[in-house]
Order: sequence, then C-alpha cells, then structure tokens
Amino acid sequence: MGFQLALNFDDVTTGMQKITATKRVTKPLAYEYVPVAADLFCGAGGLSYGFQQAGFEIAFANDINEDYANTYQLNHNGTKFFCDSIEDLKTADVFKATSLHKSDIDILIGGPPCQGFSINTPKRSLEDDRNHLFREYGRLVLEGLRPKVIVMENVPGMVSLDGGRFIQDIYTLFQGAGYRMRYMILCAAHYGIPQERWRLFFIGTTLKDAEITFPEPTHFAPVRANFTGGRDLTWLPSIQNGVQRPNLFGRLLKSFTTVRDAIGDLPRLAIKEGAEEMEYSSRSVTSYQKLMRGDSRRLYNHVAGVLSKQNLERIKHISPGGSWRDIPHDLLPKGMKLARRSDHTRRYGRIDPDGLSGTVLTKCDPHWGSFFHYDQDRALTVREAARIQSFPDGYRFYGSRVSQYEQVGNAVPPLLAKIIAEHIRKTLLNNNRS
Repeated sequence: MGFQLALNFDDVTTGMQKITATKRVTKPLAYEYVPVAADLFCGAGGLSYGFQQAGFEIAFANDINEDYANTYQLNHNGTKFFCDSIEDLKTADVFKATSLHKSDIDILIGGPPCQGFSINTPKRSLEDDRNHLFREYGRLVLEGLRPKVIVMENVPGMVSLDGGRFIQDIYTLFQGAGYRMRYMILCAAHYGIPQERWRLFFIGTTLKDAEITFPEPTHFAPVRANFTGGRDLTWLPSIQNGVQRPNLFGRLLKSFTTVRDAIGDLPRLAIKEGAEEMEYSSRSVTSYQKLMRGDSRRLYNHVAGVLSKQNLERIKHISPGGSWRDIPHDLLPKGMKLARRSDHTRRYGRIDPDGLSGTVLTKCDPHWGSFFHYDQDRALTVREAARIQSFPDGYRFYGSRVSQYEQVGNAVPPLLAKIIAEHIRKTLLNNNRS
C-alpha cells in the first residue's frame, strides 16, 4: 500500500463521456495520489470521515466501545476495524489482518481520551489512567507503523495540567523517534462550523522538506480563548472580536456560521416526536444546510426526547440566547438558587439562533449548557447536535439515545478534520512523495 494510484475522471466527466466518434479520449486520464491513513481512538468516526472527504483511504481503525464501533463500521464500509483495547492491539495483528506493511501508513490520526485533561472534569488527576493512553498510540508508531505524519487531538486542558507535563511527555516520546513536532489550539468556528469548540492538535512528521503549519482561519467568530494557552497557541491574537488584523491572511474572512444557518431547515418537533429515520419537511436554505444534506434524501436520529415537568415549566421563561437567569427564582434547581449571576453562564439556556453553539457535549442536558432549542420547547436532538458538529445528514448513529449523544459529543467535527487533512496533504505529503 503506501502511495497508491487511483483514476481521476475529472477530465472525462461521469466516466468516459468525453469520447469522440473514434472512441479516443480527448484528454489523457490523470492519476491521483491517494494517501493512506489509520485512526486510533476513532470513536464514531469524525476524524476518519473528514480525512476521507479530503481524499485519504482509511486502512484501519480502532476503538474499544462496541456502540462506537458499530456506528463507525456502518458508515465506513471497507475500513478494517479492530474493536479492542488499544493496549491489546499489536502491529503484528494489523499487518496480518490487512495488506499493510511497515511504513505503508502515510498518516496516523487519533484522539486519545480527553476527559482526564478537561477543565470541566470534577477532579483532574495525574493518575487518571486515560491520561496515559497516548503512550499506546506512541507504542504502535514505534512498534512498526512508522507513519510519515501523525495527528493527535485533545482538549486545551492538557496544556495546563501539571504545568504542561503531558505536552512535554508527548514531545519527548515522538521526538525521540525522529518526529518533528508542533501543536496549536484551533477553534471550530474559525472554519465555518457553528460551534465554539476549542481543541488542541499535535502534528508531527519525519519528512524533512516542509515546515509544519496549521490551516489559517476562513471565518470570523465572536469567541474568547479563556484558558491557558489562549493567547499564545491560538489564532486569536490575529482575530479579535470579529476584527481582522489588516492583511494578516491576505484576504477577508467570511462571517461565522450561525446555529440557524446550521439547523433551521430540520423538521419541527414536539416532545416525543421524530424518528430514527425520516424525510425532510422543507428545502435547505443556506450553503451549510445544503452541504449537510449532500445527496441524502432522508435524515436520521431526529427524535425529541422527554423533558421533566420542571424543565417544561422552566423553558417557558427562557428567551432565545437566554439562560437560567431568565427563570424565576422559585423554579430554579436547588443548587442554582445559590449561584452568583456570573456563574454557570450557559446552563439552562436556549441556544442563540443567530450566534454560535457552545461546545457540543456528550449529553445535550440543559443542566450543563444551552441545549434547549431556540424556538421549540425541547432539547436538541441527536441530529441537531450532529449538524452543529458538521456530520452530514446521511451519517447515522447507532446504539441507545444516550450513546448516540456521547458519540456526537466526543467526535472531532468532520469539516474541521477535512480542512486539517487537506492542509497536511498540500503542505507535507504532496510535496514529499517518494
């Protein structure tokens, strides 16, 4: 495997239609380089899908969760899947089960578990076993996969835990194996995704001829990087409050994608309405909606769950973009009656239709954020959360409703993954073919 050839029919539209009466092709067929990737800790497949959209072949993937594995395999036909603990996965098993050989992988992608690093974790601990699983990713690299490029994703909280110890450990691990490394914190909203989602990305490579860089923003976004590394590791010093530093990128940035731009065309639902598979009830309006629909004639996972009697009463008082502050004091949950007005800014909120969503979590539970729909008295559906994450409507999630929300919330937005993949392909792989 490794560097592959695939027919590119761009010059012979829809197969072989550009053929003369003598059956001679007017332009020679072009051959396109198809880089090979593999995905560890793949979850439901957000990273994989984005890389596939950028022209990568995903040779194999791995995750331990059976629901995630089921969703991945049913949306990624043809990718060899290993539903095992990464601690039990060996490169010999990979080579035996696939046609891969040592160094055939162009790029290894993956997002080791982030919960132990997150600043939202009730108690962060250096001893959390999940914090050390990146070493298993490194083990497989050193054991024989030896990709030309590695990409790892995690939460920005990794930067602050124990003074950045884990950042240094990652650098030590991969630099010792001959990889040049760089990391940066990217915001999904800067790339046209309707969500203020900050994520830490590492890129490493053994290739010598190109600088490691990250894709420049394409969109303005009203976001703040209020975390360690927000000033030095993000694009925000260059883009503040929707104002671009003159000529920084040599172009004007687009306006951010709003929540309404993303989900405004989806069928309206009352509590308990919807279905795991259903037809559209209106046409798409925005370019983002059209992108999410693609060529799909149906959508999936659009079911409005049940709300408690208390939440049904609370939601009546909350305006679009509002929060728990709109709720009468006597209706607030007991713990929040003691909260300061500056606390829990997104809890029990209606999502702002003309703004960005907050980070999509593993539960669209109003207790944890603005997850009430902006003009329907219910919480967001799995499909609405998936749209905000940039999963296309034809991408179906399996398992219980709880599991579906987890799969969406834990994923890397596919559109962001695609942009990173295209950037890496252009700046590193295409310039270093052997």
